[in-house]
Amino acid sequence: MLKDQKYQLRQVFRKFTNKYLFVGILFLVWIAFFDKNSFVEKMQLRHKINTLTEQKEYYQKTIEDDNRKIQELLSNRDNLEKFAREQYLMKNSNEDIYIIVDE
Repeated sequence: MLKDQKYQLRQVFRKFTNKYLFVGILFLVWIAFFDKNSFVEKMQLRHKINTLTEQKEYYQKTIEDDNRKIQELLSNRDNLEKFAREQYLMKNSNEDIYIIVDE
């Protein structure tokens, strides 16, 4: 039985000491981890692309909302006056402004 195990171990060792197999495994490890275009690098770049795509969609939506608000403000003088009063605390000369802060 012990002789059988030694023989099997020797067969496995011979398979892994084959120079072509060794070079092939070394090549795969090099490509996977150390090369400029490694799998790890590709995964990181793919993650970065996904993040940037999400940011692009967010900013495009924000730009659309802002353009809609600009058109709304420029189309109606009452909306423009309301916006100026609320955002920049503008007032007429005969008015007083009271700011109420919710706590």
